[in-house]
Amino acid sequence: MPLAPNLPVMLRTEDGVRIDAAHTPSARPGLGIVVAHGFTGSWRDRATRRITHVLSGYGGVVAFDFRGHGRSGGESTVGDLEILDVDAAVRHARVIGYPKVAVVGFSMGAAVALRHAGLLGGVDAVVSVSAPARWYYRGTKPMRQVHWAIEQPVGRWAARVAKRTRIARGQWDPVPVPPHEAAASISPTPLLVVHGDADGFFPLDHAHQIFDGAREPKRLWIEQGYGHAEAAATPELIRRIGKWITSNLS
Repeated sequence: MPLAPNLPVMLRTEDGVRIDAAHTPSARPGLGIVVAHGFTGSWRDRATRRITHVLSGYGGVVAFDFRGHGRSGGESTVGDLEILDVDAAVRHARVIGYPKVAVVGFSMGAAVALRHAGLLGGVDAVVSVSAPARWYYRGTKPMRQVHWAIEQPVGRWAARVAKRTRIARGQWDPVPVPPHEAAASISPTPLLVVHGDADGFFPLDHAHQIFDGAREPKRLWIEQGYGHAEAAATPELIRRIGKWITSNLS
């Protein structure tokens, strides 16, 4: 099945970083949906394109590459300054005519979506899928590999060569507000937290920590057999997310 066509666009963040993005129009003009991918991902990845295709049945979609990823400029700060990337995509959705804008984030993109909504605001609904609740988590093998890629010179080189992801060197200073703390400031914007019980990166306590930290209105979906982020997301799950967004913004 062919995927919905998109219109490439170049955005610019408040701190001057060029962001490679695309707009997928919808037959439903009242809602814009910003899709924020996971670490080392891209809006051009097949899994993300499939998600965009399904969500375009519920609203126009603005998908983008985070800084340091793919064709975007800059370097990845792995969840810190990326809130400015989401903000640029949200502002673009407003400029091209969407009166309501929701953000759907996956993994790192979900952490950024939570932080953006809690710290900067300006969105009408937030969906966090497979998010970490806190920083520096190393309790699973995949997350130990992620930290190797972030912290070691050879790891950053491998991420750049294999995943087209350019990671900033050095430590966070100061350490950014973690997602579960930012979630407390999202209300009264509706929040949906989605997490799989088969997630190999972040166990379910991350979803519960985010949900418990947030205020109403909020929903928590624990998905049986669901793994991690975009690669494991079924069309059925994405349709349910689209319906949740529209039901909260109608």
